Amino acid sequence: MQVEMVLTRIIISELHDHQIVYLKEKHGKREFPIVIGVFEAASIDRRVKKPGPPQRPLTHDLLVNTIAALGGELKHIRIHTVQDGTYFASICLMHDGQLREIDARPSDAIAVAVTCEPFLPIFVNEEVVEIATET
Repeated sequence: MQVEMVLTRIIISELHDHQIVYLKEKHGKREFPIVIGVFEAASIDRRVKKPGPPQRPLTHDLLVNTIAALGGELKHIRIHTVQDGTYFASICLMHDGQLREIDARPSDAIAVAVTCEPFLPIFVNEEVVEIATET
């Protein structure tokens, strides 16, 4: 089973290399953090704040534009596994009538999700939510 999540917070610290994004159940109360890199955090933050399009395509724009140019349609992202504190994700798209999943870091998948207009849905496997929200 997959749980739809929304991005609720982005914590960017100039003092640390690791930044944090928080995902929360769209129709629930569970929430958990994912540690990401500074460049991905900046890309996500820029998209969420919507300052306007960049003068030139940034990396995640390039990926979204390339998928569209090749006839793909981005559908959602999915965080499907957590092993030893490391999350694994996929970018899910339709191409030639088939749902395809592209392996991605969660930070890049989330950045792609917020690059799209409207934002792509974020799904997390129930097992991952359970592990991530254990106290």
